[in-house]
Amino acid sequence: QLQFVESGGGLVQPGGSLRLSCAASGATFDLYSIGWFRQAPGKEHEGVSCISSSDGSTDYADSVKGRFTISRDNAKNTVYLQMNSLKPEDTAVYYCAADPIIGCSLVARDFGSWGQGAQVTVSS
Repeated sequence: QLQFVESGGGLVQPGGSLRLSCAASGATFDLYSIGWFRQAPGKEHEGVSCISSSDGSTDYADSVKGRFTISRDNAKNTVYLQMNSLKPEDTAVYYCAADPIIGCSLVARDFGSWGQGAQVTVSS
């Protein structure tokens, strides 16, 4: 199973950018599909983006399409989430998750390994 160290969260003004990183260890990273999820207070986990292990295909929630970009560097065992044009409604704890599934999923129950989360706050 993979273990994660997430970084890059923080406070940013609306319209600003942040890049989240998720550094993995403990297993063969390139065999795992990776997802980014977020959870705002009082809400359930929401799938934000995913990238597959097999062909690098990606998917995004409609709410972040055109603003967020997911990428992976298998040589560094790291996945990134570049977040641009941030909005107050993007405020949440962001989690990376992994599973040796085939393809890409935005469904939280498809992932067995989770990071500790990184707080992202978008506020003026």
